[in-house]
Amino acid sequence: MNAPSDLSMKNDDVLRVELEVFRREHRDLDEAISAMTQRATSDPLTLQRLKKRKLRLKDLIATIEDRLTPDIIA
Repeated sequence: MNAPSDLSMKNDDVLRVELEVFRREHRDLDEAISAMTQRATSDPLTLQRLKKRKLRLKDLIATIEDRLTPDIIA
């Protein structure tokens, strides 16, 4: 991932664009993982790496969404 860990230095427009890119990559990984699991000859190590990458993207997406969503004090 090309995103630095410090999201506080980025403005909201940049974060929204990155969020869409990460969501698209997450969907692509989901499709790739699904295709690999259907094949009997898929490499387990590659499959494991794709799943870990997908989880990292999910965490990053959640972090960016939290940053973009304003806190509501009830």
